[in-house]
Amino acid sequence: MVRLIQLAGRAFRFSSSPKTLISLFRRSHLQMEQQPLGNSVVQARNYITEMRKSAFEGNILRILRTEIQYESEYAPPKQPVTEFNSFTVEDRPGEQWIRLRGKYGDKEDIKIEVTMFDGSVSVPKATEDGQGEDAQLHISLIVDVSKGEGCDVLEFVCSAWPDSMEIQKIFMLRRGGMPARPYAGPDFKDLDDELQNAYQEFLEERGVNDELAVFLHEYMVNKDKTEFMRWLGNVKSYIEK
Repeated sequence: MVRLIQLAGRAFRFSSSPKTLISLFRRSHLQMEQQPLGNSVVQARNYITEMRKSAFEGNILRILRTEIQYESEYAPPKQPVTEFNSFTVEDRPGEQWIRLRGKYGDKEDIKIEVTMFDGSVSVPKATEDGQGEDAQLHISLIVDVSKGEGCDVLEFVCSAWPDSMEIQKIFMLRRGGMPARPYAGPDFKDLDDELQNAYQEFLEERGVNDELAVFLHEYMVNKDKTEFMRWLGNVKSYIEK
């Protein structure tokens, strides 16, 4: 269109004949219709696409770097501990669980597998305006107590709340292979109160108690920060490639 206007202007300057002007106008218009778009339009479109992509990625990188800097300066995770009481703590970087190992006496081996926060419940909370609600985070853990190679395993499925440990289920696992449909036993809360207390004491003697629940919540708060920082860094590295 610019070329068409230029040719028309040239016609006005060098010709006073309307026929000549119309002829030039038609010839120029025909030339422009016959001329292929060529690679210039495609290149322009590709350039615009690349510019948009670059701006989009640049914006993500800017936000990621800001978030990483903030987390590093104002809420940095601590170095994870490797021991708690009689247990050694095995972190699983990049995964949502950890493992604790310990012993009780000369025969028993204790293995505890712990998830990160996997749920919450609402609990009443006193506020200045009256009653409100707060969220209590939940951690699941599986406690295996075994007595050496080849022996069956007594397994406890537990819930760790911010300041308490609760047993949910108890299983007997056979080393030689489990039946296709093993008897799972009753829910822990359906057991006789005296038997419930006995099992609670059994675990407490082995260090699976309210103190462990408090430790696990503190540990997982820190792990959540660590994994978040790792995730931010991995996404940033990917976009920068």
